Amino acid sequence: MEPLPAYETTICRPVECRGVGLHSGVPVRLRLAPAPAATGIVFRRTDLDGFEVPASWQFVQRVSYATSLMRQGVLISTTEHLLSTFFSMGVDNVYVELDNLEVPILDGSAAPFVELLREAGLRQTRRRRRYLRIVRPVSHEIPGKSISIRPAENFRLNCRVYFPHPLVGRQSLEINVTPENFAREIAPARTFGFEHELDQMRNMGLIRGASLESAVCFAASGVLNEGGLRFPDEPCRHKALDLIGDLALIGKPLLGEVVAERAGHAMHVALVAKIMSDPSLYEIVTAAELAERAVAAPAR
Repeated sequence: MEPLPAYETTICRPVECRGVGLHSGVPVRLRLAPAPAATGIVFRRTDLDGFEVPASWQFVQRVSYATSLMRQGVLISTTEHLLSTFFSMGVDNVYVELDNLEVPILDGSAAPFVELLREAGLRQTRRRRRYLRIVRPVSHEIPGKSISIRPAENFRLNCRVYFPHPLVGRQSLEINVTPENFAREIAPARTFGFEHELDQMRNMGLIRGASLESAVCFAASGVLNEGGLRFPDEPCRHKALDLIGDLALIGKPLLGEVVAERAGHAMHVALVAKIMSDPSLYEIVTAAELAERAVAAPAR
């Protein structure tokens, strides 16, 4: 197993992109800017005098079809794809500037955000990185669905989904989440939906910005997108992408193995809240401390 990164990171230079919000349909400019060590991921609404909303489980507002944050009435919607990218690519500190209420959906995946980070570059800070290491198993369950996390020396996912469509059905993905694995195996997977649900979702005020350029649409006859799927199990990989983004709300890199069975945003966030409300479930530890333990272990 590769050694864990020892120091926090931020980006080298500002980068930006433009798009529309998946659910609101509003145009939005997103700009990423370097942030000092110990800042974390902080959203700034530039249309509201730079009002800040930290990417923290404490500010989760809505988790139905996306994960939204709110502080003092200021909303940041559909955060999960961008947070998933920061978490998996090892970005600890960054300002995310938005001039509207929703992160742009772009092509429906995290691949454009990976490219944005590559354009920005990463640099180490002088502050040691602090990991949240799970020391006792914890789970959250409802009938037919569950999510759990147990101790592990890295960050690992086991994600399982089921959708009653001939091109989906039961799918599963097991993966060690590293920057390389995320960029190659998870980031390109797009958000998806089913043609028979579209009218209902629009009537709920959702997916106003959705198109076949920003989401996969499954119809009874097959996939409506030109070019088809990027992976045979693209829905499962996208659910893994969402899961990572919600776990990022912990606010620290995670060491543990997550097993998700048909879980969604609400269950992901419930697990995060369970972890953070019980300090006996985890410890905060640096890579150096873990390395020292590993060296000392055989002597016992």
